[in-house]
Amino acid sequence: MNRLILLILTCVLWSTPAVAELRLEIDLSERELLAVEDGQTIDRFPVAIGEEKYPTPEGKFTIRKVIWNPAWVPPDAKWARGKTSKPPGHPDNPMKRVKMFFKEPDYYIHGTSDEDSLGKAESHGCIRMSPEDATRLAQLVMEHGGKPMPEPWYRRIFRRKVTQVVYLKAPIVIEIYG
Repeated sequence: MNRLILLILTCVLWSTPAVAELRLEIDLSERELLAVEDGQTIDRFPVAIGEEKYPTPEGKFTIRKVIWNPAWVPPDAKWARGKTSKPPGHPDNPMKRVKMFFKEPDYYIHGTSDEDSLGKAESHGCIRMSPEDATRLAQLVMEHGGKPMPEPWYRRIFRRKVTQVVYLKAPIVIEIYG
């Protein structure tokens, strides 16, 4: 019986496709995010980073969860006074379709409607991307983080305008440097 279980486990492990290791790098001086798979850059994205008053933290972090269709609640900060909460899918929601925490609770990668800010230091410490790039990156993060989803899953989330939190099986390393 033990030999049968061992044989089954061996077959399952050998038949499971290996996913290459993914690492994200953010070069603050270049204002660029690199997706690196097994040492090779597979994609690069323009980003907005934190302005001087609200700098993006440097260091090595991990992404452990992806929040699809997030609501936005203004933080208790001077710059957010007078701003109102925005539900998932709302056109004025500054997070857009997705956010990925790299240093909770305040720092994450997210989409933006202010695409003119890309390539500049204009955020409050977060990493901003175009909504399309943020979506593509989050799908890549989920795939390499052990939580791939089929395309209809994403369409359903966006159509229903509901928030979906996905916890990764394998955290994705992100290194931010200046």
